[in-house]
Order: sequence, then C-alpha cells, then structure tokens
Amino acid sequence: MFVMELTYTAPVEAVENEMDAHIAWLDGHYAAGVFLASGRKVPRDGGIILAGGVSREEIEKIAAEDPFVVADVCAYRITEFIATKTSADLSTVRENPAV
Repeated sequence: MFVMELTYTAPVEAVENEMDAHIAWLDGHYAAGVFLASGRKVPRDGGIILAGGVSREEIEKIAAEDPFVVADVCAYRITEFIATKTSADLSTVRENPAV
C-alpha cells in the first residue's frame, strides 16, 4: 500500500486552475480500484492519497500523470508500507507478508 503525499510547489490559485483535471484523474483511479482515500492536508499546502493493489513502479507512473504534476504545481513523496492491520472496510487490501 502507498501513502502519496502531494506538496504544492505553486500558489493555491495555480493549483485551483488544474483542479477539475486533477479530480477527473482521481476519479479514474478510484474507478480502477487503486485509490482508497484522498483529501487536502490541513493547512492546505497539499494533499494525501492512499493507494493499493499496484507496484511501486505503477504508482510512480500514476503520480507522474497527475495533472498537478504535469502543470508543475505539486511534487509527490511516495511512502510504501505493508498494511498488516486494517479496518473491516479495507480488509481487501490487508497484506500478510512472508515472515
């Protein structure tokens, strides 16, 4: 599973100009079952996306295609982790690593 942390690299006004395209991009990855949760950080200097079910290479490709990245208004920090414990709602992405 991945925590995708976006940090804005441009004023919020520039980010807002790309918001419709970013939301469409999010919707596509929700529909594909990759994105599990997302939202703005507080204070509003970026956002967070929880994602799963794909490789590190694939998640980096997905991040590079974000309209925010294409417009050069954000940068990503991607952290991979093993979700060994989850809520019942996220049980389908729970991982049991080999010991």
